[in-house]
Amino acid sequence: MRRAPAASLRRLAAAHWPLAAVCVLFLLAGALVVDDYGVALDELDQRAIGNAALDYLAGDGERAFDQLYSAHDRFYGVVFEAPLALAERILGLDDSRDVYLGRHVLTHLFFLAGGVFSYLLVFRLFRSRPLAILALLLFLLHPRLYAHSFFNSKDIPFAAMFMIALCLSHRAFRRDTLGAFLLCGVGAGLLVNLRITGLLLVAAVLALRALDLCFASRGAERGRVLLTGAAFALAAGLTYYASLPGLWTDPAGRFAEMARVLSSHPTEGWNLFRGEWLHSRDGPPFDYLPVWVGITTPPATLLLALAGAGALAWRGVRRPREFLRNAPPRFGLLLIALPVVMAIAVVVLGSNIYDSWRHLYFLYAPLLLLAVFGLHGLCRGRWMRTGAYALAGAAIAVTVVSMVRIHPHQNSYFTALVDRTTPERLASRYDVNYWNQSARDVLAGIAADHPSGDIVFAVPRRLPRNRQILPPEERARFASVHDFRSGERNFFELRGGQPCPAPVPDGAYVSRIYANTLYCVVDPVAYFGDLRREALATAPLHRSRFNAHRVGNLLIYLRDGCSPGDLEARFFLHVHPVDPDDLPSHQELGVYREPYGFERREFRFADFGARIDGDCVAAVPLPAWPIARIEPGQYASEFAGAARLAAAESEPLARARFDVWFDADGRSLTYVRDACSAKDADAQFFLNVFPVAADDLPARHEHGFASLGFHLAWRGARTDDGACVAVAPLPVWPIARVETGQFDETGRLWEAEFAPPDGR
Repeated sequence: MRRAPAASLRRLAAAHWPLAAVCVLFLLAGALVVDDYGVALDELDQRAIGNAALDYLAGDGERAFDQLYSAHDRFYGVVFEAPLALAERILGLDDSRDVYLGRHVLTHLFFLAGGVFSYLLVFRLFRSRPLAILALLLFLLHPRLYAHSFFNSKDIPFAAMFMIALCLSHRAFRRDTLGAFLLCGVGAGLLVNLRITGLLLVAAVLALRALDLCFASRGAERGRVLLTGAAFALAAGLTYYASLPGLWTDPAGRFAEMARVLSSHPTEGWNLFRGEWLHSRDGPPFDYLPVWVGITTPPATLLLALAGAGALAWRGVRRPREFLRNAPPRFGLLLIALPVVMAIAVVVLGSNIYDSWRHLYFLYAPLLLLAVFGLHGLCRGRWMRTGAYALAGAAIAVTVVSMVRIHPHQNSYFTALVDRTTPERLASRYDVNYWNQSARDVLAGIAADHPSGDIVFAVPRRLPRNRQILPPEERARFASVHDFRSGERNFFELRGGQPCPAPVPDGAYVSRIYANTLYCVVDPVAYFGDLRREALATAPLHRSRFNAHRVGNLLIYLRDGCSPGDLEARFFLHVHPVDPDDLPSHQELGVYREPYGFERREFRFADFGARIDGDCVAAVPLPAWPIARIEPGQYASEFAGAARLAAAESEPLARARFDVWFDADGRSLTYVRDACSAKDADAQFFLNVFPVAADDLPARHEHGFASLGFHLAWRGARTDDGACVAVAPLPVWPIARVETGQFDETGRLWEAEFAPPDGR
């Protein structure tokens, strides 16, 4: 009897040795490549969430609770981040490199666990080890998910947990026992903790239990269905509550707040989609999700998923009652419904989706399982089965080769369905590097080529976060100065998310995928020195504190003898088209095109330039369409003073903490406050502009007005005499009324409503 457990384990190992072999292979591969991936922009915030939760659990009083609820993404669950933070403390990791490598290892291990559950689920569905291994490989070898499995502790744990929850759900319906549904409820509760979208699976399980109740013929059977369904719901709710400390003081209120915030996430993102920048708060177009999935998922998986969905749907149409009562086919119906329902919901609800489709990576689990259903449907007879497995194996081999060729940038993988050969074609049409983790190999290359001395960047905030994962001796050499000198060996990082110079300067350090640039670092002495010489060969378009010259598709700003503080100077740039139809009807990051009638760019000098030998130079890209005129300017005390004097010629339309005027031509609002504080200089305003006729409003403003909110620091300045002034442009279409006001930490500090003066 003592040998029975050992014998069972041996039989299990003998039956599933391919699973163990694949896991060992991926563990070894992960150990070899984990140090090749950089740090994602959100990792610091995610780490803060886990540490705040641990402090709260350790009894650190209200301070820890306030920290937990003041974190950037405070409404995300801590069920994954808290264990990461705990492991960091137990292992005593204090160097940033050790911290991030540790996080990457644990996140990747959880991703592998999701793959193991895909194997278990497919084996239970079809009792086929080859199909189960193929499912495991398809899950682990999605190029984008594989790369994200190292540095994305937001979306990958949720995607892996979604596969685990699907497996537990299938097990619960197959066994139909109280214990199985309790375990399924625990998994569902953890899933909802990771992201509230997990309620989709909770609703699906309860809907299937309701179907079982409809088909139950005896009282005892109905009682069992009700009991197990209630146990599932109770286990899910209690698990969610127990694993989220933020709910403990006010469960109903906190959950309502989380649901409200996460259903329309406050973070504003920008989507470069088919060559246009889309504002995430406006909701995605109907084809956003299908296109992104289609161009970033290996084609064989998609074709098999379509075949599987079609076969299951046809079976359901032919025998609907049997289909709904039979567990395996009904599970396939669930797999069809989940991505379809989610895709429709994203469009109908106008979900705040950005950064390609990373928020919806969990939908790859049902797509993968549908692909297995499709592959199983092709295995009709020995030769068909052999051919299907051979084709699937060949498709996996092609994917592996692609992943090796673009390593470590699999997070920017695209299929051959889009143009990957034309230089910069992808980068001009789709987001290719939204988290800038590709900076890691660029920084490593710079450090290797310059083994001694400091590696100088322009200003501290421009130093990429990815230096934190470099070895300490390399990391310590990255420094920042306010003044480059021609004899120094130094570098300058272009603004994150902005394209690298075209053509890329000689000597630049570049990270590329296919024929597209992901990230580049240039030598400012050579790059800006060349631009300055070209600019000085032309007459300046404008003379002011900074003279502006046009060189090709660039506007070059020059100032001799500028101070370190000039690096923080803020500029605006208005570019008017020759033909109004040339003006795109969308917004781009940092560029405001619609509805002003011109392209408006706002930027800091340090984002586009550098101080070299005491002089300042910046280069700002201009649009490709024909330009009628250019209006550059600097937000400084001189500008603010002039705007203030112009506004004072009339009575203010609103008097509040900031008085508000229309300017002389009625095309902008001027905000003025005398004796403002440093906090006022960073004030945030809302500005809602209502049209006279609804047809004047662009279609994307579904709420009936144009929302043109802004920060004062980006639209104005604090003058030398202590006043604050900002100028906000207004739309070109007729205005019926304007609502404006100022935010503070708790809401609206003041608000005002007024109509344009007569003659507007």
